[in-house]
Amino acid sequence: MFSTLPRRSSIGRAISCCSSVNCSGGMGAMRGADSRMGSPLVVVAHSRGTRADASPCRLCGFMEGNLCAIRNSPATPPRFCGMFRLHGRQCRAPRGAGTLHSRSISMAEFDLIIRGGTVHDGLGGAPRVADVAVKDGRIAAIGDVSGSALEEIDARGRIVTPGFVDVHTHYDGQATWEHRLAPSSGHGVTSVVMGNCGVGFAPCKPEQRDILVKVMEGVEDVPEVVMTEGLPWNWETFPQYLDALEQRAFDIDVAAQLPHSALRVFVMGDRAAGHEPPSAEDLARMRALTTEAIQAGALGVSTSRNLLHRTKAGELAPSLFSEEDELHALAEGLKDAGKGVFQIIPAPMGDAETEFALMRRLAERSGRPLSYSLIQMPTGDENAWRTSLNRLTEAANDGLEIRAQVAPRPVGMFYGLDLSFHPFAFHPSYKAIAHLPLSERVARMKDPHFRAQLLHEQPEDTNPVNLKTVKAFQYCYVWGDDPNYEPDRADRIDRRAKAAGLSVEEYAYDLLLANDGKAIFYQPGANYRDGNLNAVREMLGHPRAVVGLADGGAHYGMICDASFPTWFLARWARDAAPAQRIPLPQAIAALTSVPADLAGSLVSAAIACGSGMRCDGSASRAQRARKYVGKLASQIMP
Repeated sequence: MFSTLPRRSSIGRAISCCSSVNCSGGMGAMRGADSRMGSPLVVVAHSRGTRADASPCRLCGFMEGNLCAIRNSPATPPRFCGMFRLHGRQCRAPRGAGTLHSRSISMAEFDLIIRGGTVHDGLGGAPRVADVAVKDGRIAAIGDVSGSALEEIDARGRIVTPGFVDVHTHYDGQATWEHRLAPSSGHGVTSVVMGNCGVGFAPCKPEQRDILVKVMEGVEDVPEVVMTEGLPWNWETFPQYLDALEQRAFDIDVAAQLPHSALRVFVMGDRAAGHEPPSAEDLARMRALTTEAIQAGALGVSTSRNLLHRTKAGELAPSLFSEEDELHALAEGLKDAGKGVFQIIPAPMGDAETEFALMRRLAERSGRPLSYSLIQMPTGDENAWRTSLNRLTEAANDGLEIRAQVAPRPVGMFYGLDLSFHPFAFHPSYKAIAHLPLSERVARMKDPHFRAQLLHEQPEDTNPVNLKTVKAFQYCYVWGDDPNYEPDRADRIDRRAKAAGLSVEEYAYDLLLANDGKAIFYQPGANYRDGNLNAVREMLGHPRAVVGLADGGAHYGMICDASFPTWFLARWARDAAPAQRIPLPQAIAALTSVPADLAGSLVSAAIACGSGMRCDGSASRAQRARKYVGKLASQIMP
């Protein structure tokens, strides 16, 4: 069952993926192959609570708001803590647990029974109606289950699946101060991989913190104040960072990758930020530290070749311009460790043949799986994505483990007066009022003299990416109450402006002031070059494709793609034309076992019994899946 969950873990404004699956998940940080997770399966059903009606768990007293909504089933009147595994088995060291509660615990055969759901195994197998019983966080029985449980969920008419695995997130900072990794955990995701794109916060010496904060602020649009106020910095090395994560409790499981930019700065200091070439000693250290991180529990190592990855001031991320010998050092570190994944963002406007050839050499050198981002670019070589797919097929035939992360919809951006970007964010007149509350900004912008002056100006900023971004607003669409990720080109703002007899700047200016300045524009950039998702469907259909690029934890004020899993199911498994529709068992596998396989078998995303599999997951009504309205939400960190 789906519910509304408008919340973000940050200071200030963010886009919230409000229509979401209300889900509770795992127990903390994954540490390499030593912490192999079992099948994610904690169920979402009967969710009806909101933060306003939160009450403490009657077993331990933990106040968790919406997390307890999953436990608010009429079949189980007592409210048990949805994070009971985070406190230990059935909330050891209970706060306020009564005698009646204790007797119930001792008499119950199982912790949880999910009754009568249509169970998908996550491997693409045929679904079946069955009960699923859970004991001590493990699947204990599947079938017609008798016996009692602390909790029972009536899943009749619902689909029971393994929890979804998201291999591309950026919760590196949020995981150090927040227990709830929203919005991903609100969309059925129970396992996430962070540290992508070569950016993160470990390893890091005290004097290098500002560099990494500025990189994350620019590359991933995480507000500087959030990181400054939130990061505890109780680590320097990457193993220490994993130790810090392991001491924390989360609503879902997390795995971390070693980010190249952080590693480069740690080894080279200011020379790294200045993009100086590394010495032989630097390369040897990077190789050794990569091995150390993997052996300590890192899932892999990540890097980026995307020239859009810059600080807010326009400085390129430290990993950019790295020569191949430096990437070889990372690959050889993986080889020395004998495990781990190499994650890379290729140059999006680079030659597809050249970029894939480089990635192939890295996969060959490391002997480890490699994952890269694949999108249809809005400009440049229109066949680049297909060239990459062809080379991916060849690599697979040659036995190389290379996977392409594919976004299941346009990789777009939102523009608005209360978001990170809007068409006039860098005009001098707007900069002069940018610090004012929204209502005051709107009032000033409605003044005819202010309007005329601003529209006469040109945007000014030191970051060329920012200027390019704001100038792209003419290709935007108005984002309304009926969201549409596949808009008709006739509705594009530049075409509507022409029909209205106005310049695109005048038209966009007036539109921005609608709804008291809360209007939002949507620009479907990548994956929508042809005005449809045909290229996306072809990419998703490749046997080496993985659903990815959701970017949960990043791009707070410009992108809201953490809803990929639920949108993917609704769009491609239910609403697609018959010729493009993905069968539901296959679609569920695409969100569970396929990304889990990429994660190096750290996550066993299947529902099975008798193999000691741990249990997280979700249950939902496929016919009630909704499309998602991006809305603004804000929260001050405690």
